[in-house]
Amino acid sequence: MSSMIVELIRDPEQAGFTARVPDIPAYGEGETEDEAIADSKEALLGYIETFGLDDALARLSRPTVRSVDWALTELSRA
Repeated sequence: MSSMIVELIRDPEQAGFTARVPDIPAYGEGETEDEAIADSKEALLGYIETFGLDDALARLSRPTVRSVDWALTELSRA
């Protein structure tokens, strides 16, 4: 089993979440994180059915993620 990165975006107006796999235009929505993830899996399967597995695999990349010590209040040029 391989793992994938799923981005979760809180939607305070709808009181729910949007989930997406970076690099692949397939989104899921739900009231909870788990519902949004499950919906994004269905969307990803639909993408694969439409464009093919090779296309989906070619789009995937491993992002570089770093933690930086920035205080937003210090970055503000107000």
